[in-house]
Amino acid sequence: MTQPPSQPPPPGQQPGQQPGYGYPQGPPQGRPGYGYPQQTPPAPGQPPAQPGPYNQPGPYGQQPGQPGPYAQPGPYNQPGPYNQPGPYGSQPNPYGGGGGYPPQQFPGAPTPPPGGGSGGGNFFQRKPGVVIAAAVAGLLVIGGGTWFAVSGDDDGGGKKNVSKDKDAKPTGESVPDDGDGTGGGREAQDDLNAGRKDGESKVLWLQKNDVDLPKNGADVYGPWFAGDVVAKAMYKKLVGYGAADGKQKWSLTLPAEACAAPSLPTEDGKIVIAIKDGVTEKADCNVLQQVDLKTGKGGWKQEVKQAGNWDFLSDITLAINGDTVTAARTGHVNAYRMSDGKELFDEVPGNCQPNAISSGPRMIAAETCPGGDIDNQQNQVQELDPTTGKARWTYKLKTNWELDKVYSSNPIVLSLTEPDKKSWAIVALNDNGTVRSQIDGGKDKFQPNCGGSFIVFGANLDGCTGIAADANTFYMATQPSETGSTGTNEVIAFNLATGKAKWRAKAPAERVMTPLRMEGANVVVYFEPSYDKGGAIATLAPTGGSPKVLLKNPESTSEIENSFYSSELDYVDGRFYVTSSRVSATDDKAEMETKTMMAFGK
Repeated sequence: MTQPPSQPPPPGQQPGQQPGYGYPQGPPQGRPGYGYPQQTPPAPGQPPAQPGPYNQPGPYGQQPGQPGPYAQPGPYNQPGPYNQPGPYGSQPNPYGGGGGYPPQQFPGAPTPPPGGGSGGGNFFQRKPGVVIAAAVAGLLVIGGGTWFAVSGDDDGGGKKNVSKDKDAKPTGESVPDDGDGTGGGREAQDDLNAGRKDGESKVLWLQKNDVDLPKNGADVYGPWFAGDVVAKAMYKKLVGYGAADGKQKWSLTLPAEACAAPSLPTEDGKIVIAIKDGVTEKADCNVLQQVDLKTGKGGWKQEVKQAGNWDFLSDITLAINGDTVTAARTGHVNAYRMSDGKELFDEVPGNCQPNAISSGPRMIAAETCPGGDIDNQQNQVQELDPTTGKARWTYKLKTNWELDKVYSSNPIVLSLTEPDKKSWAIVALNDNGTVRSQIDGGKDKFQPNCGGSFIVFGANLDGCTGIAADANTFYMATQPSETGSTGTNEVIAFNLATGKAKWRAKAPAERVMTPLRMEGANVVVYFEPSYDKGGAIATLAPTGGSPKVLLKNPESTSEIENSFYSSELDYVDGRFYVTSSRVSATDDKAEMETKTMMAFGK
């Protein structure tokens, strides 16, 4: 492999010399089918590998000669680029799948953590939400043996932006509701606090499902927080609850099933959700509806128009960036003004077009470029102007690599994958899109859990659990160990200027902790509940050390806390919320008894 364009060879490496990446090794024990990269020792007389984006030390000091799937005869053991030391040394895919499409449990059912309960509150069972997200995922490993791509010039060409004014009309029916005494208000929840011990938080409220769902259940979108309201959408209903008492404040009946939503609302509490254009299985996900989360009132409505026969509207992703909401799908995007629904643009300048866009302070787009074939795809990352769609910078990726997730848009931290070879890298960029550093995970194993492939499933580009970032540091949780009854893990802080680890903080014995987000200079982390311990919210100081517990949830309700399916976790205004990301049951009675949301506080 030659050096990328305009990139000089790293220190200690002669032009044309292969960089010191490791070769693929066998799978970790208990997880057959993964390939581990290993650092290749320097040849006699050669200096050791120097730090740098193209010559990082390899991540895993695995024993030479260990058998593995990529050491067997076959396409990965033939002369050619896939058998050379370099960035294509196979590494596990972030979702554990054979190629990431779909995020299947590779090679079989995921291994549950030791001592874990049967509920979905487990670290391994989350998917996208407001603050964090995840789906059941396979083991992830990352280290210095991965690569950097090279950013390129902005492409200012392309046709003019297209703006179209359309009628904006509300839809659905907003019904204020003060609660009926059974919807989760504090008065109905005193029994849940009967066994509460000194120093433990209170169960503020507990919600059960009240929506009649189709046979296979339905996904939950949200929760979203706006003032004193926490809202979520499911099937044909959007509901707002009092954040402090859980009483229903309003409900909005939708004309058809909700099918997509952004991870974050606007700062003033507006959201846009996507609704199917019919009730049959062939219905497209192309009707956009604005909703005020504080009042439940429907605002403007727009239909995403199909842009040719190859524009598939069955799966779209929605993102909000300031006063712009985008509806993206493979190779197409439509952007609308949040305030009035006016279309701002229906493609971005240049040949490459978005597949998905992340919500947040920067409009980060994952884009596919035309040309080549299925085995040689060119992708890139751009920050777009939310009003015009013009690129502020472009970061070009190696052939067949793609932007998988945006861990953070401020600072910019990206997860990149090469799905066919199950390779993975984490790259930090400067504000202008140039490379800042590559995260060097050393010998540690990581498991940032995220939603599935956005190309197939319409999962949001942003929203992961197990990671957090501030201006200078990236935080990531290690995979839980298998010691003790429930295992334990660490949070590692990486210097974004160098990609190297600064410090590591250990979870308490037999506890697993995962970062949720930043709060000031501190990292908010969650301790997983177990059969005999409630969950807890704590913070880690920017210098590391022991976690400082803010909320210690009751031991007496740990079974309930641990029972939520694929739970979303949010810590907002001193309260902690657990929300199921999907509701389904074997019959109507069980469906209505399904717990959907639980809140804790002081």
